[in-house]
Amino acid sequence: MKEDNVLSLTADAAGAAVAGMPMSGLTQPEVTSEIILAAVLKSLDDNKAEEVVQIDLRGKTSVCDHMVICSGRSSRQVAAIAQKLAEDLKHELGVLCKTEGEETGDWVLIDAGDVIVHVFRPEVREFYQLEKMWMPLGKVAQSAT
Repeated sequence: MKEDNVLSLTADAAGAAVAGMPMSGLTQPEVTSEIILAAVLKSLDDNKAEEVVQIDLRGKTSVCDHMVICSGRSSRQVAAIAQKLAEDLKHELGVLCKTEGEETGDWVLIDAGDVIVHVFRPEVREFYQLEKMWMPLGKVAQSAT
């Protein structure tokens, strides 16, 4: 068989799938932002994240429903908390996260769709003060602990 024929034979496999049906045959239950948030908070607690703060952003931005900000004591712990959180969400809920900043471990952003998580080293968190940026004037961030 020529190489072109091999490629054309396998290219039709995707078209043979029934439209709208999951490829694996497994159905994923509806995962809401509240379910993701609960899993995030549990993972952060299990992995000793410090000063965990959650901010409800529903109706304030289209970016996400919830933001969670927390700290780790060192660059290594920050990266480990973020990596474990992404693994937990993938295994427990089937949520695939996008992460940024794991290489340096100063500030790792985990995008879990409707929940965005920021894991900081304490000095970096103090410098950027994201809680102040996202909280309404006169409000105090709601601690998740």
